[in-house]
Amino acid sequence: MNRLIIIRSKTGLYSFLVQKRTVIVLTVLVILTFALFLLSIALGNKGISPVDVWKTLIGQGTAANSLVLGTLRLPRIIVAVLVGAALSVSGAILQGIIRNPLASPDVIGITGGAALAAVTFLTYFAGTVSIKWLPVAAFLGAGLISLVIYVLAWNKGVSSTRLVLIGIGISATASSFTMLMIILSPINAASQAYTWLTGSIYGASWDNVYALLPWVIVFMPVALIYSRNVNVQELGDDMAKGLGASVQLHRFMLLFISVALAGSAVAVAGAIGFIGLIAPHMARKLVGSSFDALFPVAALIGSIMLMSADLVARTVFLPLDIPAGVFTAGIGAPFFIYLLYRNRNK
Repeated sequence: MNRLIIIRSKTGLYSFLVQKRTVIVLTVLVILTFALFLLSIALGNKGISPVDVWKTLIGQGTAANSLVLGTLRLPRIIVAVLVGAALSVSGAILQGIIRNPLASPDVIGITGGAALAAVTFLTYFAGTVSIKWLPVAAFLGAGLISLVIYVLAWNKGVSSTRLVLIGIGISATASSFTMLMIILSPINAASQAYTWLTGSIYGASWDNVYALLPWVIVFMPVALIYSRNVNVQELGDDMAKGLGASVQLHRFMLLFISVALAGSAVAVAGAIGFIGLIAPHMARKLVGSSFDALFPVAALIGSIMLMSADLVARTVFLPLDIPAGVFTAGIGAPFFIYLLYRNRNK
């Protein structure tokens, strides 16, 4: 039985193979994502029937339903889809280039840099600068801390081992400074900082969607294009060089893509943890370790995870709206311990 689907242009300009299993998994995940998307729209403080949801989406709903769906729920759910996908692909890239199953944006320091910059903004600039600049500060923090990690890891090139060790060290340092600022800051700033550090898409607006969407639209396809380079780098630096790959250039580009996706996601949704760790592992169980299939599957799984966490957070504990990061951490922390135990002898 042929397990591959051959896709080839009539001119022979391009051709590639796709596993039938990957197509089936992607189809199922797309259906699950769409179903969960509709369910998330319908459920909340005010339940809306599927018929009324459909009428509202096509512009024939009541004014009240249009306000609830168009202003409150729809941008929040779209942000959950985009953030979950961005964090998952970022984590998959890091696990590939570092060749470590424990790698993720929050473990290696990208999220820590964003958190440090965000808390600094809330502590020292929130009273004088508009809060709309908070995502910009978080993104710049993620980029700056990643640049510091890359420079410190450079020694006639960047090895994956140095990158992860320095990343963990920088992440711990950033976390200590973040907690110190929270302790010393006023109570209102500390409350805002704790909410941001937990990770939440509460109050997401269309501005957040428009801010995040370009990053996902641009860097997701670029990540897919570079997926073969991740496959090569997983073989090790010496083997990759033997195959003719520009290891350092590709590693820098892949790290840049990972930072762009994680930094933009964290800037909008806060420090939502463990999605970038868990989703790639789940995807690997479904479609194997080839990154051209792993990236889209991980993106869909990440979207489903964050939508599910947000749905539980805003419906189960009514009238409270719990940060979604509480639930991703509740699942992710035991999973991280499991990975540590499973890889204890490696």
